Amino acid sequence: MSQARDHAGAHRLLRPIRGRTAPLRAFAQRRATSQLAAGVPVLPLLFVSVIVLVDVVGGAGMIWLSLLAAGPALAATTNGPRGVLCIGLLAAVLGARLGIRDGVPPGELAAVLSALTAVTLASGLASSLRGRRERVLAAVRSVAEAAQHALLTPIPETVGPFRVAVRYSAAAAEARIGGDLYALVSTPYGVRLIVGDVRGKGLPAVGTAALVLGVFREAAYDEPDLLAVVGRIERSLARNLGGDDFVTAVVAGYGQAGHLEVVNCGHAPPLLVRASGSVEAVEPTHPAPPLGLRALSGELPSLQVLPFADGDQLLLYTDGVTEARNHDREFYPLAEGLARHVCEEPARTLDALHDELLTYVGGRLHDDAALLLLRKPAAPRTATAGPAAPGPIASASAAPGPVASASVASGPVASAASACGPLASDPAVSGRPVSGRPASDLVVSRATGVGSDRF
Repeated sequence: MSQARDHAGAHRLLRPIRGRTAPLRAFAQRRATSQLAAGVPVLPLLFVSVIVLVDVVGGAGMIWLSLLAAGPALAATTNGPRGVLCIGLLAAVLGARLGIRDGVPPGELAAVLSALTAVTLASGLASSLRGRRERVLAAVRSVAEAAQHALLTPIPETVGPFRVAVRYSAAAAEARIGGDLYALVSTPYGVRLIVGDVRGKGLPAVGTAALVLGVFREAAYDEPDLLAVVGRIERSLARNLGGDDFVTAVVAGYGQAGHLEVVNCGHAPPLLVRASGSVEAVEPTHPAPPLGLRALSGELPSLQVLPFADGDQLLLYTDGVTEARNHDREFYPLAEGLARHVCEEPARTLDALHDELLTYVGGRLHDDAALLLLRKPAAPRTATAGPAAPGPIASASAAPGPVASASVASGPVASAASACGPLASDPAVSGRPVSGRPASDLVVSRATGVGSDRF
């Protein structure tokens, strides 16, 4: 029974692809055909015009007439057969006129025109074959885009009580997915999310990512316990992956109790940003192996329960971010970058982080990179009745002088809830390194004080 449920998510994931590929394939074929048919052979026309101009200005010469054959050959690289034939016909007419004007012997002129005709026909055939391959490639690309959209479905900006933003960059050119995966769903048991990294690259990694996402989306709705969700994914991977394949992942959930639950399976620790601006790494209390390797190690993942108050944010990411290097082979400091750019809007925070990351590596990432930022907005404050405190200082916690409160930094930074920019705890403002309480101080045990190892 559990095996059937584990595979249901993967099969359900593939259903939308069948319905979407047909219109996308037809659209891609029509677009490729129209581009080939309607394209104007500007470069071949320019080339033929230059040859004619050189022949007219420079004087007679067989060498110039023979170069006209390059016109249809050049058109075959950018245009369809109709454009190639038009360029070939134009080159033949101009070549005949120039040959007669220059007094080229009839036998030699006939040889030149015959060669020009042969090149035109061969170029037209080559253009037809190229167009057919381009249409096939466009159809395959449309299917791939539909599959990518079905795997990594867009996440809305608001899910449950949270503001959410996602940024994903695939290392492969023109790809939207790779070995990294993410998903966020709202379930009867609260909001649940996963961010992971599949070992390997290419199509095998995409297939494994599809399996993990399908099982997660199914189990997240069925299992009230987050560890049971992870167990479903583990069992499915154990049946379907090879002995050397695995997936590192962080599975998190926020239920009605108001606490954040985190299960880390060999993945990079999430970064927790408190409303005060401090950045803390959520290290696992008991390190667990990646998904798919539990049978080899025997270690069970533990469940961490963290306080997650209004204004707090959680950043999940893959190693494509933290292992990105600059020209000096230095890793990108994600915690410091997050402290510099964190603000109320997760989308603006990730935009700034992503731009800084690309600048840091010189414009192109060499590995897939995923960022998912979750923010719990602060509850709106209600006005309190009563007279205001005397003097210019409105808050009882305010320090003397121009500083309005303990959380306000000097300069344009007003508070942790201000617009995007450095926060009060940012090292660029305070001069201290990014730090906070150790993650072990933040972890609240689920029952016994050391976390739960039930799987």
